[in-house]
Amino acid sequence: MSAVGIDLGGTKIETQIFDDSWAVVSRQRQDTPRSYPELVQAMADQISWGLAQAGPDAPVGVGAAGLVNPANGLALTANLPATGHPFPTDIAAKIGRPLTYVNDCRALALSEAVFGVGKEHRTVVAVILGTGVGGGIAVEQRLLPGPTLTGGEFGHMSAPAHLVAKYDLPIFQCGCGRMGCIESYISGPSLSRLAKHLTGHDQTPRQIAAHRADQMSDVWQIWCELTADLLHRLTLSTDPDIIVLAGGLSQIDGLLDALTAALKSAQFADFSTPPLALAQGGDASGARGAAYAAWQEQRNG
Repeated sequence: MSAVGIDLGGTKIETQIFDDSWAVVSRQRQDTPRSYPELVQAMADQISWGLAQAGPDAPVGVGAAGLVNPANGLALTANLPATGHPFPTDIAAKIGRPLTYVNDCRALALSEAVFGVGKEHRTVVAVILGTGVGGGIAVEQRLLPGPTLTGGEFGHMSAPAHLVAKYDLPIFQCGCGRMGCIESYISGPSLSRLAKHLTGHDQTPRQIAAHRADQMSDVWQIWCELTADLLHRLTLSTDPDIIVLAGGLSQIDGLLDALTAALKSAQFADFSTPPLALAQGGDASGARGAAYAAWQEQRNG
């Protein structure tokens, strides 16, 4: 059995071919087109190339940023020219066969639950801390289903009122249009904005992390508390066996220790917290998760 997985982002499309052991045996990539017709054609070309490698009946999974509204099939995405279009339907029509389309954060969650650091656990929550904040929930190596397809949009939970008030933080507008989403406080760009608000200095996340023991200590502490509050809410709602962290901010040295301590402070006294771990899949996670979701769908008919 071979499978085709595509990681579709705002800057590149990468197609990966997986063998029976789910190892990558071939891959190719191209820049993401800027117009919708070109994007649909590029996806069709990538899938055609993948099926030529894997076989015409191979499952095809696409992991992409953004959402598809199950009520009307229209995409909503900030970094692809597909908003308002029936994107998965148009791709399927172009290639003349079905495909599986999942959010990229959910694809990573499934990949980590099946192949990565979560594979020995029943309930796996993945949280991506990067330019945005999102994630997914996998139970017994399957994505947790739902009718709205918005489960995993963790970044658009509200920021905790008690911490916003404690540190006299502004109510920021999120990129989604709503006010006070937690993403607008803890994403990579938001960490820099937090530092600007608290210190008056422009600092990158890397610079903030480098100076967290001195002039950026307050910024770092507040960011950890805000992020840990999100992890605590996920713990209260899903009680996961493990929380897997991914994204650019997850690569900060010492992050696991800092967030583990902050999560313990947020948890009820004397109750345990789920272990935190870094994602293992690297640049194959999104495509592998999408391909595996397609394989599951094809197998279950």
